Amino acid sequence: MRRGVGRLSRRTAILCLLLSVLIIVMVAGGTVLTAIGEVSRHANQLDDDRSRQTTAGALKTFLTQLGATLNDYAAWDDAVANVYADDTAWMISNLGDMSDNSALFDVTLVLDNEGKAILAYQDGRPQTIPPQDFFDPSFWRLLEEAKSPNRAIPEARGFVRTRKGIAAAGVALIRMKSGALDQPAGNRRYLVFARHLDGKVKALGDTYVIKGLHLAAPDHADANYVAIWDPAGRVLGKLAWPSRAPGDVSYSEIRNKLFTAMGLFGFLLAAIFTIGFIEMRRLKSDEEAARQLALTDRLSGLLNRAGLFKSLASMIGEAKDTKSDVALLYLDLDGFKEVNDAYGHGCGDDLIRSVSAGFRCLIPEGAVLARVGGDEFAIAFVRKNCDAAAQSLAATVLNFFDEPFQIGERIVTVGTSIGIASSQIGTTSGEEVVRRADIAMYKSKESGRGRAFVYDTSMDIDRETILSLEGELRKAIEKEELGVVFQPVVAASSLDIVGSEALVRWNRSGGRPVAPDVFIPVAEKTGLIEPLGLFVLRTVCARAGAWPDIGIAVNISPVQLRNPSFASQVAAILDEAGIDPSRLTFELTEGYLIQNPQRARQSIERLKALGVRIALDDFGSGFSSIGYLRQFGFDRLKIDRSMVSGIDEGDAARSLLEATTALARSLGIPVTAEGVERETQAHVLLDCGCDELQGYLFGKPMAAEALSALLAEQDLARRHREPRQSFG
Repeated sequence: MRRGVGRLSRRTAILCLLLSVLIIVMVAGGTVLTAIGEVSRHANQLDDDRSRQTTAGALKTFLTQLGATLNDYAAWDDAVANVYADDTAWMISNLGDMSDNSALFDVTLVLDNEGKAILAYQDGRPQTIPPQDFFDPSFWRLLEEAKSPNRAIPEARGFVRTRKGIAAAGVALIRMKSGALDQPAGNRRYLVFARHLDGKVKALGDTYVIKGLHLAAPDHADANYVAIWDPAGRVLGKLAWPSRAPGDVSYSEIRNKLFTAMGLFGFLLAAIFTIGFIEMRRLKSDEEAARQLALTDRLSGLLNRAGLFKSLASMIGEAKDTKSDVALLYLDLDGFKEVNDAYGHGCGDDLIRSVSAGFRCLIPEGAVLARVGGDEFAIAFVRKNCDAAAQSLAATVLNFFDEPFQIGERIVTVGTSIGIASSQIGTTSGEEVVRRADIAMYKSKESGRGRAFVYDTSMDIDRETILSLEGELRKAIEKEELGVVFQPVVAASSLDIVGSEALVRWNRSGGRPVAPDVFIPVAEKTGLIEPLGLFVLRTVCARAGAWPDIGIAVNISPVQLRNPSFASQVAAILDEAGIDPSRLTFELTEGYLIQNPQRARQSIERLKALGVRIALDDFGSGFSSIGYLRQFGFDRLKIDRSMVSGIDEGDAARSLLEATTALARSLGIPVTAEGVERETQAHVLLDCGCDELQGYLFGKPMAAEALSALLAEQDLARRHREPRQSFG
């Protein structure tokens, strides 16, 4: 009987224990579910808040871009001279026509002090609707704000309603660039730019990764929106979007799994009441956390290089089992170093975080994302026949960088170069896939950046060739085995030699010539461009002493221009050679100006302070922004040979050339035309206003001795009063 009571007591104890465990599990499960519910709601709120902040920032950027463009056109000396002189043709050409297919504004008005339209254009055509009928009354508040004497800058901007829809509009007093204006108050005129939001909302949503972003009416009831206010404080409309509710999605996915886990946990809980087992689990957890921390990049929160290789090894094993492929995209940010140098490492760190957040939204499900270096990232995923998916993802990533990033109050622009490689059916190791993708990425950078290249075996051959070329070039620079040739530059009116462009030449061992467009890029990539450039400059200055009556032009690389000590190196070389700095002209292309205008301006100012002249080379071959001519104060403009060769193609090419030279003359910049090969071209270039010509018609690049002979012949002809042939 006692044994039965004992068994009953033990059973009761076991039942009580199990019941206690069950209660604990149920309470814990309920608590966990409640906590997860709170987390999901918080996640939903955070996502909606992020979208709201992003949308508000997009609207602010939309308006800020318009304001920057308006300021550039309104604070313009030429605008003051022509608008107040009622030069209608000038206003149409420089203001009205600019509204055609412009990404920055589609409506242009010039108003007098009473608000009457002197010029009204929309989408490149005259606007027939009076401004009072085209704009909502709140627009005129902007005009009054711009006219207010209390404003430090006579400009105002905001969102208004027009006949066409909702637009960002700005009003600015037309004034000198310095801010001065010698017009009485009643005679002042104002420039108006408007940029309509309609039709651009989807692009904003795609750019800022806000799915379903749309323009809604003021009474729209969706909880997620950012109101668009006019200057009168009325809501014009709303940018609205449906909530993605990521927390709800996660909650629904985890709830059933949590119920199952609770049941299993209930059975296991009875066995883990000892201190030793708890301690063992704690130690194991700490070990796993430390292991995970070692695989994570602390700045971005992504996997680091070690984490990438570990994930690749796992993916390659999976690919072997499933007969799939592993694709790897290797990305390097273009322009990141310039951002770091210009704004500091804090801004650079924030940019890395922003880029990382964007990548998280772009990568496919199951993909691995890692930061493997300072500004290098990698994306890996497993797919059957992965090539098309990899290239599609690369295109999406490139599109992501089309829009600038807002970092605090700064707008920064970076791009990316992408290399793609794959492990077919898991047959290539992770280390080799990374190496191949890295090579493809450098091929992308060499080809102009902002693009994606897929690895092929020829890239290894190209890289070995470049390494070999680098070694020989380094030795040639050290031993000064390179040569410098000079191509004459003549005055267009007299054909007298007035200058020469210095060009570096290199013959490899065995006398094999290497084209400059082959070894110059190698020098820039490997850091050899600086000693190479200094060698050329020393050689030129040493030779220039024999030609006191002509100027000498030397090409410089962006790498040299970025060097803070370059100006002092130039000064030392000029002083050693005893050369007047005004005889030396540095020619540079616009690529570096686009990447980092502020730093380029500082470098140019340091050089000009020495007395050296600066020329913008290859104008017309690329972006060719008028703003750069006005902003950097170039001493000379060199028209690219592509514009010269186009003379024979018809009147349009000649008109473009005439417009270019007229623009340069209006800014007080002399013009040199390159690539002149026929007398007919020289005639046209002289007629168009070019003051100097350069090309095979007047002489190919030649040795210094040959140039000296030409100059001696020219001096002899002058003494005998035998002027050279003129195209005038």
